[in-house]
Amino acid sequence: MIEVTKDYIDELKKVIETKNKEAAIAILNDLHPADVAELYKELSLQEAIYLYLLMDGDKAADVLMELEEDDRRKLLKELPNEVIAKQFVTEMDTDDAVELMRDMDEEMQEDILSHIDDVEQAGDIIDLLKYDEDTAGGLMGTEMIVVNENWSMPQCIEEMRKQAEDEGMDEVYNVYVVDDDERLRGVLPLQKLVTCPSISKIKHVMQKDPVAVQDNDSMEEVVEIISKYDLVSLPVIDSIGRLLGHITVDDVIDEVKEHHERDYQLASGISQDVETSDNVFVQTKARLPWLLFGMIGGLSNSSILGGYAAGFAANPNMALFIPLIGGTGGNVGVQSSAIVVQGLANNTLKQGQVFKQVFKETAVALINAAIISLIVFVYNYFTLGDHNITLSVSISLFAVVMFASTFGTLVPLILDKFNINPAIATGPFISITNDIIGMLIYMATVTVLLA
Repeated sequence: MIEVTKDYIDELKKVIETKNKEAAIAILNDLHPADVAELYKELSLQEAIYLYLLMDGDKAADVLMELEEDDRRKLLKELPNEVIAKQFVTEMDTDDAVELMRDMDEEMQEDILSHIDDVEQAGDIIDLLKYDEDTAGGLMGTEMIVVNENWSMPQCIEEMRKQAEDEGMDEVYNVYVVDDDERLRGVLPLQKLVTCPSISKIKHVMQKDPVAVQDNDSMEEVVEIISKYDLVSLPVIDSIGRLLGHITVDDVIDEVKEHHERDYQLASGISQDVETSDNVFVQTKARLPWLLFGMIGGLSNSSILGGYAAGFAANPNMALFIPLIGGTGGNVGVQSSAIVVQGLANNTLKQGQVFKQVFKETAVALINAAIISLIVFVYNYFTLGDHNITLSVSISLFAVVMFASTFGTLVPLILDKFNINPAIATGPFISITNDIIGMLIYMATVTVLLA
């Protein structure tokens, strides 16, 4: 890991400016791909391109995948498709190559694939591009060690060496065992290669019935299985059990991180994925929709309150508790929706548990509503002196907490049912809706009790 100081950047820029290839290569060789990607933010696009073209294929490909998506797009836009194909794609594992090409238009994908000499690799990429990116098929890679259950141990070891060399594999997580029809039968622990060298056939020492996922299973299911069984890799099969590829834990971590970042921004009222490096127009476009929605909510609240102007004139104390009613409803709604969204995200909240969860949230809301409204009642009783307002505020708080909790629980469940990201329920949508409903409840209660 390097410390990116101003002096370090200035020295690197000077090396690039003077076109000192030897010095630039020496600097790059000392850096991890993630550190090189970190330097990208400090360099101009042309300076970054100069460095990329000096790197060997493996490192250039690794660095490219470490870049933020927007930075990666900007870089690729400046490079010829032939360079992208031969310098990057051919040096990547298929899952990384698919991730790189997924955002490209169809014409660019076809042109890049036409420059790949390895027909088998190009075919694998084409097959993987057909999968949705949030499925097991969209996450998997095809580089793996596969042996036949009827092979002898010496034959297996020889074939493993050959496959590892042909695939250019730096790490071997598992050795997968298939039958003559390419159906997954087991996993061969590497330890068995050392301790059981004389066994006649692989099927006698393999671990049978390994945990696997189908190619169309969702990313959430993949994450759950890898987490549950503490796996470093997970085989992917088709509907009849044929081995298609495998997913490694590092790919899953990257995907989970991206999804969490997306959900966090969505819950914060940002309608699309943005980075701090994005320009003003992109960031404004991402933030403005929910701000406009909030503005509409605020104007609606103003209209509601305007309808009770006479009541405020007669009972000025009514206005003191507007922030309390609105704030409490928003907080309760966000808490309830956040619990449900978390349960949906990690699959701890199953379809059969929906009513149980609603019942539990209702019970929690009853306790919270009773405590909050009682505390406010006691406080107002001794400090306010207006018993009608005191009773109105406590009743309103109780009703608002109950509504907000129920609303915050049901909305993400309904969104998930219609395949809409439920993370939006934890953001401004819940807060603004509860604020408006809370005002209506408060005003209606005050009107009834003061009539």
